[in-house]
Amino acid sequence: MSSLSDWRVRPSVRPRPADYDYDLEAALSSVVALRAEVPSDAFTAGALGTERTGNGVLIRASGLVLTIGYLITEAESVWLQTANGRMAPGHALAYDHETGFGLVQALAPLDVPPLPLGRSGEASVGEYVVVAGAGGRQRSVAARIAARQEFAGYWEYVLDDAIFTVPSHPHWGGAALIGPKGDLLGIGSLQLEQRRDPDIVQHINMIVPIDVLKPVLEDLLTFGRPNRPPRPWLGLYAAEIEDRVAIVGLAKGGPGQQADLRQGDIILAAGGVAVTTLLALFRRIWSLGAAGVEVPLTVLRDGETFNLRVVSGDRNRYLKKPRLH
Repeated sequence: MSSLSDWRVRPSVRPRPADYDYDLEAALSSVVALRAEVPSDAFTAGALGTERTGNGVLIRASGLVLTIGYLITEAESVWLQTANGRMAPGHALAYDHETGFGLVQALAPLDVPPLPLGRSGEASVGEYVVVAGAGGRQRSVAARIAARQEFAGYWEYVLDDAIFTVPSHPHWGGAALIGPKGDLLGIGSLQLEQRRDPDIVQHINMIVPIDVLKPVLEDLLTFGRPNRPPRPWLGLYAAEIEDRVAIVGLAKGGPGQQADLRQGDIILAAGGVAVTTLLALFRRIWSLGAAGVEVPLTVLRDGETFNLRVVSGDRNRYLKKPRLH
């Protein structure tokens, strides 16, 4: 694992202990560095790489670490490192595609305090927070909540109430969103660009709120996934272009590719309902039933409109299972 001293947040945006009513240093120590190694033949290796680094947060004294799921998907080995240099192997317990969260069990003591789960639903726009990476204050950002709103990810992912923070953390994957009470309000997922005017682009972080973890946490610990029917998955990557939904990529061997969807196709309707946004497309597909349901699409390709039916799949069935330690 690379050293925690390899990078630092600039001093002007680091949090200062005097600005918070909780023990900032103790809260930051709960954040650990995470490195995962994935086989080269894994389904996600092409899109996400075989070596993934980011952060995780200890949420139980038993060694349970919460992170963002894409870091550990199909991982055959996971290593954790605390700010004081202690290293421990980990086991990838679970990844929930719907929330985006992943769980890792540390296989040796980390000797840091767990960070309690807060109530992200009570966090308000404008509130001052800390986005914390592994390594303490020099790898954390004093931020504020800039917005709360729906978010649709091109990989068939939707959050009803995502949290957006500024300034952006440069190493956001799995970073901890720490609220004013010193508790965990969310986990960092993405860095996005927000154009404030034609000449100014602001970088922001998208945070998955902790409240969406609570209903599924015990299922993830027991079954490795939520105890509910999986959503239908088409294996497409889509984008909104001029009020239309365009396919910009396809998962190799996924249901969409097998049904002859192609890059550049425009999806005009799903299940007989017109769609012009990612939110509308994904929600319509999911409304048709569980994974395995046939999804009728109306597609525009090279100036011609036609209907095509995709037999959806369960995304989990395409992934390598975690190796037991």
